[in-house]
Amino acid sequence: MLPAGEALQRLKDGNARYVQGESIHPCTEASARESLVDGQKPFAAILGCADSRAVPELAFDTSIGELFVVRVAGNVANPENNGSLEYAVAHLGVQLIVVLGHQNCGAVTAALQGYDGPGQIQSIVEAIAPAVDEAKDLDGDPLDNAIRSNARRVARLLEQQDPILSGAVESGELTVVPACYRLDSGQVEFLDP
Repeated sequence: MLPAGEALQRLKDGNARYVQGESIHPCTEASARESLVDGQKPFAAILGCADSRAVPELAFDTSIGELFVVRVAGNVANPENNGSLEYAVAHLGVQLIVVLGHQNCGAVTAALQGYDGPGQIQSIVEAIAPAVDEAKDLDGDPLDNAIRSNARRVARLLEQQDPILSGAVESGELTVVPACYRLDSGQVEFLDP
């Protein structure tokens, strides 16, 4: 188990290498895969967006087996995602969860524009709507504000997820951090809660 502070620094260092074009962890050799057949020991979990341009393993310059990544449009919290993160904390010993929003998120854009259409996209928009509401009176770019608000809101929701995540936060065994990935630079900004 890697303590949350060390895990966060490892992510920051990896992102700095990625932004500078100096990544060291492509790790696609067969031996890397084979070494993980009997188990995994990720040092952090990421709840990120499904957007194909925002790839946590690349953004943090990590290899196979180092991150436990859950991806869904708009990086929303739902029972399945929460259960996956609970597994990472309770069974894999992860002590850091990063909620990773990203620049120009289509799901947040849909929520900001009041999307009202068919299918399950609406459930994602409804999950993001409270963050859009929180951000509506902030100065600056409405989309950027809503993306950041959504990451912060989801981080708070995860911290309150009973009993596993909230218990780990209360005992000091888990830290949940909101962040935002810039598509243009590759830089991840870790946000204040």
